[in-house]
Amino acid sequence: MRIGFLHTVPALAPRFDADLASAVPDATAVHVVDAELLATAIRSGVDAHVDAAVAEHIAHLASEGADAVLVTCSSIGESVEKAAAAARVPVVRVDTRMAADAIETAGAGGRIVVLATLEATLGPTGRLLERAAADAAEPPSVRAHVVPDAAAARSAGDVERHDRLVAEAVREAAAEADVIVLAQASMAAAADEAHVDVPVLTSPASALRAVLDAAEGAGSAVPR
Repeated sequence: MRIGFLHTVPALAPRFDADLASAVPDATAVHVVDAELLATAIRSGVDAHVDAAVAEHIAHLASEGADAVLVTCSSIGESVEKAAAAARVPVVRVDTRMAADAIETAGAGGRIVVLATLEATLGPTGRLLERAAADAAEPPSVRAHVVPDAAAARSAGDVERHDRLVAEAVREAAAEADVIVLAQASMAAAADEAHVDVPVLTSPASALRAVLDAAEGAGSAVPR
């Protein structure tokens, strides 16, 4: 089995390498990293250039033999959905399964708090959650916050401060939430530091399960 990954944060490649090796030791990861996609989303929003680049990267991963592709950046999630419609292999948006899990976990009339370190992520993730909740008889409420200074800390290479700021935000959000969603895969490591009773959902584990399910559904054998 070959799983393709498209990242906008270079540090996520080794994280998903390790997670894939743990889940399916015989699988092979094929990575593409394009940080400019996220830079564009932050600078001017997700535009036609981002849409085209995402589709091109997915086509490249398919040509490299990927059985399914996971795009690990939430900020470009809507470009991923457009590209998936025309791709010749299954394509998974990193936060789709997490959003469905959040709706189920929150329950009818529940409270979901979304935390992100980038403003550019809140719109795509919020709209995804709204769609996921559309069929619920009593949809949960969704509130979203940006964690101040966390993105700057990560950009400066201070991952420890980034994780500490995210963990502090999780503890604050726990007072007003039935479930907390960390919108970006790069925030996942901070979840363990928060030590809260409220469920905190992160995307890497659920997204990996989703792309493995997609590969299996497409006919690739997944060792059990």
